[in-house]
Amino acid sequence: MTKTAVIGAGPMGLACAYQLLKDGYDVDIYEADDRIGGMSAHFDFNGLSIERFYHFICKEDFALFELLDELNLTNQLVWRNTLMGYFFQGELYKWGNPIALLTFPKLSLINRFRYGLHMFLSSRMKNGDKIDSEDAVTWIKRWQGNATYNTMWSKLFELKFYHFTSNLSASWIWARIRRVGRSRKNLMQEQMGYLNGGSNTLLSAIQKAIEGKGGKIFLNAKIESVECNNNIVSGLTANGQKLKYDNVITTIPLPFIPKLIPELPKGVLNSYSKLNNIGVVCLIFKLKQKVSNNFWLNINSEGIKIPGIIEYSNLYPNPGQQDSPEHIVYIPFYMPQDNLKYKNTDEQFIAESKQYLFLINKALTNDDIIDVTVSRYSFAQPICEPSFKNTLPPIKSVITGLFIADTSHYYPEDRSITESVALGREIASLL
Repeated sequence: MTKTAVIGAGPMGLACAYQLLKDGYDVDIYEADDRIGGMSAHFDFNGLSIERFYHFICKEDFALFELLDELNLTNQLVWRNTLMGYFFQGELYKWGNPIALLTFPKLSLINRFRYGLHMFLSSRMKNGDKIDSEDAVTWIKRWQGNATYNTMWSKLFELKFYHFTSNLSASWIWARIRRVGRSRKNLMQEQMGYLNGGSNTLLSAIQKAIEGKGGKIFLNAKIESVECNNNIVSGLTANGQKLKYDNVITTIPLPFIPKLIPELPKGVLNSYSKLNNIGVVCLIFKLKQKVSNNFWLNINSEGIKIPGIIEYSNLYPNPGQQDSPEHIVYIPFYMPQDNLKYKNTDEQFIAESKQYLFLINKALTNDDIIDVTVSRYSFAQPICEPSFKNTLPPIKSVITGLFIADTSHYYPEDRSITESVALGREIASLL
């Protein structure tokens, strides 16, 4: 039986391994962390099992739905009517439906129409090929105008993408708009989904399925190198031990590849080295009361240096503790890893976040904060430039038996568990 190693036990690596086992391969999975799941992994937040980084499910996450059906988890998927808000210059406004747009006082009537038309048409576009070579700022300004861009988009981009803002792919931003824009119960009502028990429900089920088919998962496994002979993969070195494999699939961030596999052609290594990513410092608060009624709150307000907050309990009420009064709020700080602020202490990020919460909801006080924790991930988001796909080496590498992918290969789609599942299965089909 052909032996295959999968490096990385995030949803992509797990989905790939699961499919390969179904197809008759012998598969081992190696994960550097002490648990599976990658960015969807859960942790113990003082008695609450919850994801380190927020996730949500949209109406057209078809690859995920198919996997849930195979794992008999469809009955664990819950849809919930959700709200979106916009905190603009110290005021909280409703957002995310036509009436909210029409009554938003900070845009002229014509600009409200242009914004709405652009969002509607974007949600109906089948693909982003026609705008793939265009940058997102130019694309948005062409449809919506400078004034609307400055009111609705500039801070969101600048506080997440920083100096990369001027060179983001229009089709990449379009795909984000489309996914959320099509996750609706009707024109007036956004609807998002979650799994009972969170992403851990999926992770536990797929781990059980993998192990039930003979797959092995090795945690705390540091991969030092992928071994190649005569342009053919021969195995890998994990925790100092050389192991033989016929195929190696790596799903870890692409910037790690040059050090891991220096045998690749220089042009391919240069392509990986040139890819940009941003990191995230993500805070999770337990509060005694809500910040607002919104699941997603975009922010453009003086003195607040984040693009938004995610009130997870407004999607999934009291995850894991149905009788608990705790309200869960994620506050992500996205930024390039070389930004000096990225080195700030957890305490500095906590103090800054508390200040923002008190500005958004002036009724909140320190007494409302039950607990807070901080998670960090250096490769949270690839930066996708115009025509980004042309910059990526193929998943099936020039070295026989070696396959290389990460979340960059979702392009133009954004990071999500459904894209991880789809790409994982696509990789499996290439063997």
